[in-house]
Amino acid sequence: MKFSIDFYVKKRKRKTICKNALTGDVIFRQTNPEDPVEITGVISGLSPGFHGFHVHQNPDLSDNCKGAGPHFNPEQLTHGAPHETIRHAGDLGNIPVDPSGFSTFQLTDRKITLCSDSNLQILGKSIVVHEKEDDLGKGGNEESKKTGNAGARVACCVIEAASQYLAAP
Repeated sequence: MKFSIDFYVKKRKRKTICKNALTGDVIFRQTNPEDPVEITGVISGLSPGFHGFHVHQNPDLSDNCKGAGPHFNPEQLTHGAPHETIRHAGDLGNIPVDPSGFSTFQLTDRKITLCSDSNLQILGKSIVVHEKEDDLGKGGNEESKKTGNAGARVACCVIEAASQYLAAP
């Protein structure tokens, strides 16, 4: 089974290389650098509840996704909620999972980008799904300010440009 993430940017499809036992698709769309990144996803095979969903720094899937390193954080800020100003660029919050292990979600993010050469661009980074709910930096301990206490990494993908072109669905 394979978990894939497709990125549609100005008719260019961005694809990831993944390592995990989940199935699904996540699509990141951004038409212009000034526009937010729209994220839609369908993933199956997760445990019910909420799971932290983050962009991580490294394109490395080794050691059960630990090679992906810390959350993508070029501004050197503390962990927070996606709607907050003070947060890691990679802090995308949580995705919901129903009792059957199925997740459908839509997120919007104004911090990360797909279109520009900004230090906030996520190409060449990793997407990680965590085992627990992200406390959004409100857990009252040091780990909360670093990781949101989201726990182990259950799935990860490296974001890279794809060689094929598709129209956005």
